[in-house]
Amino acid sequence: MKCDLHIHSRHSYDSAAKPRDIVDTAIRRGIQCIAIADHGSMRGSLEARAYAQGMSILVIPSEEVKSRQGDILALNIKETIPDKLPACETIKRIHDQEGIAIIAHPFGSLCGFEGNLEKAAGEADGVEVLNASVFWGNGKAMAFVKRTGCAFTVGSDAHFTNFIGKVWLDLPFEYTESLTPRLVTEAIKSKIGTICGEEGSFIEKAIDHPLRNLCKIGLLK
Repeated sequence: MKCDLHIHSRHSYDSAAKPRDIVDTAIRRGIQCIAIADHGSMRGSLEARAYAQGMSILVIPSEEVKSRQGDILALNIKETIPDKLPACETIKRIHDQEGIAIIAHPFGSLCGFEGNLEKAAGEADGVEVLNASVFWGNGKAMAFVKRTGCAFTVGSDAHFTNFIGKVWLDLPFEYTESLTPRLVTEAIKSKIGTICGEEGSFIEKAIDHPLRNLCKIGLLK
């Protein structure tokens, strides 16, 4: 089962993708599990989950939380978690909701984790090892996972539908209607997934990031 575990919708300040378009695009590209993790909001994932009822895709309720040290993906949570808390507190609040905490793009360009990554990764449930959208840092993330043995996820970090499914975590079971987000998060913690796909090209990223800036100032929504 192919899982893209880091996508943004228009409920992020830097995205213009509609939740239903994300679902439709993911299904067309063979992705059977997605996490729409908007900045400071769960609205995108909840809208997508409602739209996807009866479709062959699992939508995990998620959020990307901006802690003081860096971005943390909160997968399978029930309520939003505020930004600007210490990373350890952010992780605790995710765990209090029985979700899992993933350090996003830990070595990413201008968005890397600024605290003690080994300590944070030990408290969290894993790190994002392959992000399709960052200009650099995936190699360092791969090396970190190999050295520490921590669990990992994969995500396109798509802010528009074009990046959806460029990379994915392949889990060794088939999608069924009875599949739950909890089963996926337990599989992530068990480290049974395979890292697949290729990140966007430099040109694709160079086009993508300015478009995000247009969203930030309200010119593209």
